[in-house]
Amino acid sequence: MSQYKISSAGLDFETIESILQEDQKLVLSEEAKKAIQAGRAYLDQKLKKHKDPIYGINTGFGSLYNKSVSEKDLSQLQKNLMMSHACGTGEEVPFDIVKIMLLLKIQGLSYGNSGVQLQTVNRLIDMFNEDMIPVVYQQGSLGASGDLAPLAHLCLPLIGEGEVFYKGKIQTAKVVLKKLKWDAIELQSKEGLALLNGTQFMAAYGVHALVRSYQLASLADFIATISLEAFDGRQEPFDKLIHKIRPHQGQMDVAENIRNILKGSELIGRKKAHVQDPYSFRCIPQVHGASRDAINYAANVFLTEINSVTDNPTLFPKEDKILSAGNFHGQPLSLAMDFLAIALSELGNISERRTYQLISGIRELPPFLVSEPGLNSGFMIPQYTAASIVSQNKQLCSPASVDSIVSSNGQEDHVSMGANAATKLYKVVENIYTILAIELMTAVQGLEFRRPLKSSEMVEEFVAAFRKEVPFIKKDKVLYTEIQKSREFLLSL
Repeated sequence: MSQYKISSAGLDFETIESILQEDQKLVLSEEAKKAIQAGRAYLDQKLKKHKDPIYGINTGFGSLYNKSVSEKDLSQLQKNLMMSHACGTGEEVPFDIVKIMLLLKIQGLSYGNSGVQLQTVNRLIDMFNEDMIPVVYQQGSLGASGDLAPLAHLCLPLIGEGEVFYKGKIQTAKVVLKKLKWDAIELQSKEGLALLNGTQFMAAYGVHALVRSYQLASLADFIATISLEAFDGRQEPFDKLIHKIRPHQGQMDVAENIRNILKGSELIGRKKAHVQDPYSFRCIPQVHGASRDAINYAANVFLTEINSVTDNPTLFPKEDKILSAGNFHGQPLSLAMDFLAIALSELGNISERRTYQLISGIRELPPFLVSEPGLNSGFMIPQYTAASIVSQNKQLCSPASVDSIVSSNGQEDHVSMGANAATKLYKVVENIYTILAIELMTAVQGLEFRRPLKSSEMVEEFVAAFRKEVPFIKKDKVLYTEIQKSREFLLSL
């Protein structure tokens, strides 16, 4: 069984993906162990020597920051915090995203700036390694003071509370701890706050979306190229010279992708009866490229975030400082996720337009890409479905990051609403797969009407693989199953 060592070297998206796909087990590096122990030792010494109020350590939370808590109650304070903040509601967070939350929380605590016990971090690692996945709910976080409610649910099992998904079913954490012969963790000063403060709910959704986004960008290019061939489109818009004089990186990358995909195509090189294509074909590099650039922007934001310390207050043992500040505020993530949702939505928007063009009965293609149109409706209604989903995406792209509601009696007077940006983004990502699946079905159907001419070897191999799952539609049949198969084909790549 392969292991991944948590260290200050940090995480990247490829590493996270491989940890999850290969079911790697986590272990702390010696460096991380020492940092965690040093942070905890520093905090214990500080509390012995200094009796001054330190937010969240010997005081209440939020607007209760001015209420002192006696030394004998510091452990109970942290347990109370964990239980009182577990107020999540709505749908359950998908378990693969909860597992990313666990991984990111472990990474954030490993730097030693949070004051947690080593055994607390090790228990989170045990939960990850045993696939003991906490039940977390989608609603409840304002995205500052971090993701309080979701992270409370994530960490409740440490103290024997809450529910977990384990061995194929949801069970109480108390029962699972007993099965594993694990004692509940006795939280020490500050630990509850370190566990609950942070951006790991938002960050986990963002990581999931970004991994999918790179795949969607590549799929959008490939499927658009098949549509271009089915539509008998022109190759001039992808010429290197065009993009050399407007050198946005994403635009140049998309044009190069499409040139490579089309190498050896009989269709693209043949004489055309038309001198220009509609924008949904002619401007593929400009539109897809802009989305790629936005994806890369969001990726840079999240790469910084997943390797950061985002709880509060934060310990700096070497500098002998405990600082209360705002690293839990999710504004960088909220803005990036709103931008990412818009960028992905545009991949779907232009995809649906290509689908519409292909069924329009122009360029020697039959109306709705079926024999005997009239008797058969063919691909009429899949375009309706795509249009409906595109419209929903536009609604989901209303930005969350411009909203804020005052909480905690005015102490937390500006919040990011990044958690809402995260859950909206998740839906947009899922929707794009369906929109592209509909375009792919339509494009491959249209390509059949260009026979015996062939596209490139790359396209023909892809189409042959697709045809093993989704057949040519000769006459009307139930199509929702074909849409599902097309979507599953994309997800399997």
